[in-house]
Amino acid sequence: MKSKWAVPGIVVAVLLVIGMILGGTYNGLVTTREEVTKKASDLQSQYQRRADLVQQAIGVVKGSSNFEKDTLTKVVEARAKATSTQIDISKATPEQIQQYQAAQTEMSSAFSRLLVVAEQYPDIKSTQAYQDMLAQVEGTENRVNVARTDYNKAAQTYNTKIQVFPTNIVAGMFGFTKSNYFEAEKGVEKAPVIDFAN
Repeated sequence: MKSKWAVPGIVVAVLLVIGMILGGTYNGLVTTREEVTKKASDLQSQYQRRADLVQQAIGVVKGSSNFEKDTLTKVVEARAKATSTQIDISKATPEQIQQYQAAQTEMSSAFSRLLVVAEQYPDIKSTQAYQDMLAQVEGTENRVNVARTDYNKAAQTYNTKIQVFPTNIVAGMFGFTKSNYFEAEKGVEKAPVIDFAN
């Protein structure tokens, strides 16, 4: 004779197993999404470091009374635009990321122009502050590239996770949405080489 508790016990056990699977899947999605958020924050920190370095460069070249004011003004304006464009990268639309990236690229281009022009001024070029800044430029650009790559990898892992079965069911139930990627700017593969040796 079967116990009257056998069938409800089996149902409860099955529901517990399903609950544990759903909970584990949900927790895994949250962890992966938080990794995307962290990588986005790391990337924004590197962009801020670049903006701070640009501000330092502006200070270094301002001291030269005959420095091209037009070049300096363009850098100041591009930095202001880049630092005023604030988004949450991990939740941004592709259009917002494109606008943010365009502002960063504009600042980077203006900054590169500033460095090229500054090389024509021996009084600037020979200062220790300028030499220190040049040493930081290369490291900062490398950090930005690494942070952008790390963000894209984290976003790819997360995007894959929310689309594969059966995780996609839990992702859909709880509103997990795709993260967008940073893409290379058009023409970046033909970026000019800046040679400080000459």
